Amino acid sequence: MSTNPATNAWTPASWQGRPAAQQPSYADPAALARAVAALSRLPPLVVSWEVEALREKLAAAERGEQFLLQGGDCAESFEDCESDNIARRLKILLQMSLVLLQGLKKPVIRVGRFAGQYAKPRSADTETRDGICLPCYRGDNVNRPGFTREEREPDPELLLRGYERASLTLNFVRALIDGGFADLHHPEYWDLGFLRHTPLRDAYQRIVDSIAESLDFFESMSGQRIHAATRCEFYTSHEGLHLLSEQAQTRFISRQRRWYNLSTHMPWVGMRTAAIDGAHVEYFRGIANPIGVKVGAGMSAEWLQELVQILNPQSQPGRLTLIHRFGAGDIERRLPELIRAVRSIGARVLWVCDPMHGNTETTSTGIKTRRFENVLAEVEAAFRVHEECGSTLGGVHVELTGEDVTECVGGARGLAEADLARAYRTSVDPRLNAEQSLELAIRIAQRADQQRRQRRASAKTIT
Repeated sequence: MSTNPATNAWTPASWQGRPAAQQPSYADPAALARAVAALSRLPPLVVSWEVEALREKLAAAERGEQFLLQGGDCAESFEDCESDNIARRLKILLQMSLVLLQGLKKPVIRVGRFAGQYAKPRSADTETRDGICLPCYRGDNVNRPGFTREEREPDPELLLRGYERASLTLNFVRALIDGGFADLHHPEYWDLGFLRHTPLRDAYQRIVDSIAESLDFFESMSGQRIHAATRCEFYTSHEGLHLLSEQAQTRFISRQRRWYNLSTHMPWVGMRTAAIDGAHVEYFRGIANPIGVKVGAGMSAEWLQELVQILNPQSQPGRLTLIHRFGAGDIERRLPELIRAVRSIGARVLWVCDPMHGNTETTSTGIKTRRFENVLAEVEAAFRVHEECGSTLGGVHVELTGEDVTECVGGARGLAEADLARAYRTSVDPRLNAEQSLELAIRIAQRADQQRRQRRASAKTIT
């Protein structure tokens, strides 16, 4: 029988009394303490009213009134903190959200997996090459990817470099949005040069034209410009993996009378760190942010029920997002059980599909990849399972990049395993490129449009 952490008093440091998985081992504890102390004195990256605004939107998504699009790099690198890279990532998320907005006919909540996604969980603490064993690469805010002892030694100063990169990234994203980068009046300015497949380009253009026509109609009728169409709200998320750095940016907001992790709007806890008695669950239960939990085939119904009750004991709307990741082959067998388990305890959660992690495979030459058709199949199965169970799929969580990489096979361009070598740039997990990402959004939108047509036809038949 596990001990329920919720029965104990919480502080931002109370996790330190529990087993902490996936934490690096630093050679110099004094240097680590200095870096964490310095990080705790720096200004927060986000503010509590932004966090609360996101929670309200996620509560609406629970009710089926909005849809969450959460996407970005599997692991950010410091080198990618560069204006063109940031703009491309923001652009593909905006293009995907535009497609989903038009297809689903509901507001889209845009949450980026960036401005802080600098730490990654690993399956082993060490890596061996040619008989040399070194600490594994845990992300740019822990150590460096090069395979030397000096590069793989965890460096506390990287925590501060990560904060700086996250701050620069978020500042540039906000400047782009406030400067009109997300203005729906001019979606045609969002470059489509990466689209090489003509039907995909044509489908996107039809959506752009439809949005433009609708805006022109409403603004002509009202005589006023629609302010909500000139900019968008954009939020950040990352896996709350490195607990000392998360603790350093956790602040008590007196007017809210609650603790917030102000390094991001929406942190999440992964499968490897979701132990009921573990340090991560202890930390996450005390912060007021909306939080995510990755849910996979290795999680039992009882484990999930206990997690839900610990992390959201009052069943607060918008508080808890369950991001399921089973793989196209297992989702229809495993997801219904977990939906029923959550419903049986009367919990309110937002269900989101992560179609990436369960569909990772290795080619015959040892390259990690994902097949677009499997990614799409899992998303389609997720919609179908939730409908059959009387539940609602309220979002998708995708690892993607705005660059023209070749890391996942398939899609409209028909990338094959032989194409992976052309532009395989990830140091961790394979990502959908911009073209594949937009195709996924278009296929989701087309599915929604087809369902609406079927419902209209059924209604006419009945009447």
